[in-house]
Amino acid sequence: MPISLADKRTTFRKLHESGCFPIPNPFDVGSAKALAQMGFKALASSSAGFAWTIGKADNRVTIDEVCRHLTELCAAVDIPVNADFEGGFAHEPDKVAVNVARGVKTGVAGLSIEDSTGDASKPLYDRAQAIERIKAARKAIDADRSGVLLTGRCEAFLVGQDDLALVIDRLCAYAEAGAECLYAPGIKTREQITAVVKAVAPKPVNLLIGASGLSVREAADLGVRRISVGGSLARTAWAGFMRAAKEIAEQGTFTELAKGYSGVELNKMFR
Repeated sequence: MPISLADKRTTFRKLHESGCFPIPNPFDVGSAKALAQMGFKALASSSAGFAWTIGKADNRVTIDEVCRHLTELCAAVDIPVNADFEGGFAHEPDKVAVNVARGVKTGVAGLSIEDSTGDASKPLYDRAQAIERIKAARKAIDADRSGVLLTGRCEAFLVGQDDLALVIDRLCAYAEAGAECLYAPGIKTREQITAVVKAVAPKPVNLLIGASGLSVREAADLGVRRISVGGSLARTAWAGFMRAAKEIAEQGTFTELAKGYSGVELNKMFR
């Protein structure tokens, strides 16, 4: 029997109550199904990973494209999916609310809103506006009575503002505004992670880990509740593709193709 949407959302909330779980980021339906079969308890979309599959740069996809992608991911697996909903695809809080309402309808169990503007001259929204955007997302989720879990993201470290005090101040404000999970991509040291976890406690913290970093056990010891990998899985897949394609284009040889994953095994997995 397929798992109901209500069950997925309930399961996702329970995952945030204790322990620490990895929430890997698929980039399409195939990668989502593969991850689900490996026993992961939940998945999270990747804005970058998805954008690259349709030939676009990160943060250049439309709300229509993202909602279609999320709908496909959620329908493909029987585990919860958290949406990387970027900045809500709007600047004004009321428009963020409209888009969040659309996002909720895709079947996601969770959804994140970040505070980056996409404008290099002013990379973060003013604190007051950033808080209002979280409040708007909270209101949209509550209006639907969906039970979708809202994550508030502070992007300061990703836009070159390595100010931990600013990050903590914003995350605490987002928690007060209705975010149920807090996320500061770019923090890496044990001291930074511990400070964030303590500041927003008892609310859970999501940690981004790329090619290097803590293990799940080490992150758990610091109080982290969930670990995502962003576009890392997508970049890993692209690395293999680009190596093989460049060899063919530049050398006229095909040795990299021998490193491909077994087609027999892929067909078994997707049977």
